[in-house]
Amino acid sequence: MTGHITKVVGFQILAALLVLVGVLQVLDLLDVTTEIVQRQLGPGGVAWYSLLRLPRLVEQSAPLAVLAGALFGFTRLARNSEVTAMRAAGMSGYRLTAMALPLAGAMMLAQLLMSTLVAPAADQTLARWWRDTAPAAQRAATEPRTFRIGTDIVVATPSPTGAERLDGVTIYRRTPDGQLIQTIAARTAVYRDGAWALAQPQVRTVAPGQVQTGSASELLWRTDLAPAEVEAIFSQTQISPGVAVAALEGAGSVRPRSYYQTQLQRFAADPIACVVMLLLAVPVALANFRSGRGGVTLVICLAAGLLFLVIDGVFTAIGESGLAPAWLAAWAAPVLFSAAGVSALLNLEG
Repeated sequence: MTGHITKVVGFQILAALLVLVGVLQVLDLLDVTTEIVQRQLGPGGVAWYSLLRLPRLVEQSAPLAVLAGALFGFTRLARNSEVTAMRAAGMSGYRLTAMALPLAGAMMLAQLLMSTLVAPAADQTLARWWRDTAPAAQRAATEPRTFRIGTDIVVATPSPTGAERLDGVTIYRRTPDGQLIQTIAARTAVYRDGAWALAQPQVRTVAPGQVQTGSASELLWRTDLAPAEVEAIFSQTQISPGVAVAALEGAGSVRPRSYYQTQLQRFAADPIACVVMLLLAVPVALANFRSGRGGVTLVICLAAGLLFLVIDGVFTAIGESGLAPAWLAAWAAPVLFSAAGVSALLNLEG
């Protein structure tokens, strides 16, 4: 019995995942295929881009795949009166849910693996490949970026040679209360032996009533900023847990602390969405399709799953902007909708 439910629902979840990833992949390629062709990368470039984008698309599609697959699978079981036969044999809705939970757990682990390990590595590889294959004119048009390292403000331009070098670097050193005390301007900064070597730096030290200037052929800038953080700052890809932790520790950030705090909480909360989606789909299995209520239940469950995604996104945006604590923004929607799914199951079981 467990194997049959796993086979039916699991197949539907896998099919839904393939369809969703395929649709997202096609939409993504519609935006970039022209540029890939213009770069003369050919079909191999399209295939390589698609492969590098695949982990992120799997991560994004996992919760919806569980919702759609569970709805289709439970609908099939209910329409064929298989659930009725199971319940006549003494199976409760709780046991039915427990049998399907490992499927959501597997998707949850897959999503967690993608978001924390596979997707960040693929994003960095894609960013480097996209930068290295860009036309020379496009590389030269790169604009400088401003970011924070602790209390310091840094303005720099990414180098076409890689994340181990920055061009046009200006460092504004500040006190903890935001007072400017020194500026350092250098043509380039090259990362070696755990520090950045500033070429021909011009140093201006600000003191009460005076400004002292100085220069050198080279100056070592020791900071927690590493090439990995440089790639995250300039590539604009989704951040990894390591980058978020480094930003909170002062290694380099372009967003407020609340953004990185919320993202850290999201890394743990996002995979729970797969379990939430399964709980929201379970009422379909217990609905009476012969009385006509099954279709209504199916629509309500689908709407609940989509509403969960919307509410979850709203809470996340609120947390990233600092209007709510990070833990509340990340966990509010999963907890509320999990409670709603469990309440619905309890109500159906009488």
